[in-house]
Amino acid sequence: MKSFKSSLIVLGSVGLLFLGACSNSNQTADTENSSAASTSITESPVTSASPTAKTNNEHSVSKGGQVVETGAYHLEFVPEKEANGTHMDLYLQKGDNHEAVPNAKVTAEVQLPDGKQKTIPLTYDASGKHYTAALSEKATGQYQVKVTADVGGEKVNGRFSFNQ
Repeated sequence: MKSFKSSLIVLGSVGLLFLGACSNSNQTADTENSSAASTSITESPVTSASPTAKTNNEHSVSKGGQVVETGAYHLEFVPEKEANGTHMDLYLQKGDNHEAVPNAKVTAEVQLPDGKQKTIPLTYDASGKHYTAALSEKATGQYQVKVTADVGGEKVNGRFSFNQ
């Protein structure tokens, strides 16, 4: 009789474990743009909440790039392959209406496919209301990009990646 009770308890416990495992089907994963979040570049502290990767802009027209919302800031990174390398555009905007931020000091730390690091300053293009730079590297593979913007002493970071 004791072995029957023990078997019943074990069988009931295993059944509850299976029910518990099956009942977690309501959980969802944010897999819209996982490549924007993965990198091996070291992180410096961010003064705002952790960034959320999105593929399109909810408030204004997307430029077709990778989007990171961090605190009050909206960063959209658009790499374009060219004959002599890659042209990089960064749209740095603030607030719910996504006003362009023209007075930031923006740099991109790029990890090349071979693991080497390259720091590139981005300059503001007033006509396009975005920051721009050229990456002369032509190596095939995945490029990891960490963008750091200093907006009046406030640090804003975003991580992106692209393949060439």
